[in-house]
Amino acid sequence: MELSTLLLFIPACFALNLAPGPNNLLSINNAAYYGFARSCAGGLGRLLAFVIMIVLASFGLAVVLQTSEFIFSVTKFAGVAYLLWLAYQLWKAPTDEFKFDSNKKNNSIAKLARQEFFVAAGNPKAILIFTAFLPQFVSPQLPA
Repeated sequence: MELSTLLLFIPACFALNLAPGPNNLLSINNAAYYGFARSCAGGLGRLLAFVIMIVLASFGLAVVLQTSEFIFSVTKFAGVAYLLWLAYQLWKAPTDEFKFDSNKKNNSIAKLARQEFFVAAGNPKAILIFTAFLPQFVSPQLPA
């Protein structure tokens, strides 16, 4: 990637990351509930989902989601179902006075990463962003 392209690409990536969405809200919730360090470590699950999406976009498989209404709908509704399940879990959670407790039994990094992964993977907007966003910064004339 040329330097001028990279200087456009990096701020554009940051701008996309600032857009509010399910992953950002989950990360804020996890940071408030489990602490900043555990939330950041749990965010690795989101990054793994995004890496998979980037690979799919680079191999052109994301086009299948754009052309197949059925596959896109299945992905979309699976994501909606998971988000509704998370919302239900939060709704039914105890509402005692909020106290940060770093010794909670259910605050494993693996659990937080799994949550982040499934929320990101179930968000069809992300794969569409990668499919539409990344090709603008890739030059077919340059070697891979």
